[in-house]
Amino acid sequence: MEKERAPRNRTLTISENERNTLKKRLFFPNNKEEIATDHMTNKTICGNLFEIIDLLPAGFVDLLIIDPPYNLDKDFNGLKFSKTNDEVYLDYLKSWFPKIIKTLKPAGSVYICGDWKSTFCLYQIMRDFTIIRNRIIWQREKGRGAKANWKNATEDIWFGTKGEEYYFNVEAVKQKRKVIAPYRENGKPKDWEETVDGNFRLTCPSNFWDDISIPYWSMPENTDHPTQKPEKLIAKLLLASCPENGMVLDPFLGSGTTSVVAKKLNRRYAGIEINEEYCYWAEKRLLLAEDDSTIQGYSSGVFWERNTLNLQMKENKKIMQNGTSGQKTILFEEVL
Repeated sequence: MEKERAPRNRTLTISENERNTLKKRLFFPNNKEEIATDHMTNKTICGNLFEIIDLLPAGFVDLLIIDPPYNLDKDFNGLKFSKTNDEVYLDYLKSWFPKIIKTLKPAGSVYICGDWKSTFCLYQIMRDFTIIRNRIIWQREKGRGAKANWKNATEDIWFGTKGEEYYFNVEAVKQKRKVIAPYRENGKPKDWEETVDGNFRLTCPSNFWDDISIPYWSMPENTDHPTQKPEKLIAKLLLASCPENGMVLDPFLGSGTTSVVAKKLNRRYAGIEINEEYCYWAEKRLLLAEDDSTIQGYSSGVFWERNTLNLQMKENKKIMQNGTSGQKTILFEEVL
């Protein structure tokens, strides 16, 4: 039965007629012949990664974004993943990670997501097959509290590269932050900007992100996927580690966030997803992205702190009035 939703609920829905149309947009591999890069580009590949991983071309990807099932009991629309011990989970990672790494270009990068329970295994697999560059910790402020433990409010993303040389654009991922203690030199602001709306500084990104809003029912990017990643989160990875018109591959696409963000940011993409219903969600989101390239929390080429909705809208209004070319104007319904 379809869920009954509140009038203001903006969670993605798909009708049966839409499914029939969206299915025609999917790429179903035959699991026998090597998949040509042209057949994968800007496509949602509906298939089992483990059946097609050996058919993927080598060295065609600038960036891998990998969000595998965590070592938890989880139901993905009828496909269940069962929690196990570290040894078995590590064996699971070893069964596919070395093969997917072969799709990277020599200067390619990889990000792999996990939580505190799986991060021990993620470190080992990254250490063995990549050059580890960093571990990002991002604040996932959602979920219930714990009575006999600390509430789990963060997740990890391990960052690695295939070689010593790699692409990283720090200017593309700077954050606009309020200046609490403005410092002046010769009476003028030093490394910050004074505006009628307050004092701000563009800061280099750290490996702790506390500005991410988890998709929820009133956000247009929200779906019913149980572990959906925010578009803003993926946007940071893409802008930092994939050049414009570069190629990003997500082998566990889910509801399509990586592909959608890549499309909005003018990157090429390919996503592999075993669940056909999730593939439909991804394709509908990609269609919607043709008319709406907005990314919540990203405006005027910078990432904003949470709870800055009014300031972001003022910034967008200035852009619209000035008619600045090439800028994506972004309006927000709500910001956590």
